[in-house]
Amino acid sequence: MIIPTYLKKGDKIGIIATARKISEAELAPALKIIEEKGLIPMLGKNLLRGYHQFSGTDAERCEDLQNMLDDDSIKAIIVARGGYGTVRIIDSIDFTKFKQHPKWLVGYSDITVLHSHIHNTLGVATLHATMPINFLQDAYATETLFKALFGEKLFYEFEAHPLNRKGSIEGQVVGGNLSLLYALCGSVSDISTNGKILFIEDLDEYLYHIDRMMINLKRSGKLSNLKALIVGGMSDMKDNTVPFGKTAEEIIAEHVAEYNYPVCFGFPAGHIKNNYALKLGADGKLCIDEGCSFEQ
Repeated sequence: MIIPTYLKKGDKIGIIATARKISEAELAPALKIIEEKGLIPMLGKNLLRGYHQFSGTDAERCEDLQNMLDDDSIKAIIVARGGYGTVRIIDSIDFTKFKQHPKWLVGYSDITVLHSHIHNTLGVATLHATMPINFLQDAYATETLFKALFGEKLFYEFEAHPLNRKGSIEGQVVGGNLSLLYALCGSVSDISTNGKILFIEDLDEYLYHIDRMMINLKRSGKLSNLKALIVGGMSDMKDNTVPFGKTAEEIIAEHVAEYNYPVCFGFPAGHIKNNYALKLGADGKLCIDEGCSFEQ
């Protein structure tokens, strides 16, 4: 896996939106923070446009991403927010110049499309981390993003979960939003999980759909040969009038019960306040015991 060059003060960082639209007011606090970190924010030409729920038309969003990928002066690209829409443009992007000069691509949620596509087709690491729309949500989560971009060590300690399966393991970390991983199955952007640490998280899903997605991952062989499973925030789950009968975490635990690898629930990443940075595609060391830790 190719690890992009880490940033230094004075570097330019591109900001685009590949999915839902964002306003100037929503973006302003993040621009200030980026500048305080010694970086120069460069806005995509179409960043503040809108087309229905999207940040511009497919063509406009594609143009912004393409321009940032091709511009050698841009040392990292942060997607301003998630939502929905990245999958609509992924097949129109030419990654030729990006492959020649890899740079950090940052985001989570809908940006799982980019993480997975870049890992699977190009073998380049990316950064699963908070986005400008959330920079004020948690100061330390935002700090972990910049630590990662500047090449500083990431080390997190967090509480054990009752459903955890203990163990210590080191390996390549892949994954992202469960719904997006499910949506990418069978496509050119579909990831390989064989011999890797899989990270998943999700938001605002019906519990029966969590079950359906986990069955899909299981039937497609994505759960059978993991080094470990990391489960981040499973936030704001929904249920039907007739309850499903299990939590999202219990559903996931059920579908990996037959395997022997370590399983970690409650990891501090996802659609939660403490959405800490993870280098996807890079190696990580996970320790699950009475307390838990992760480092990269």
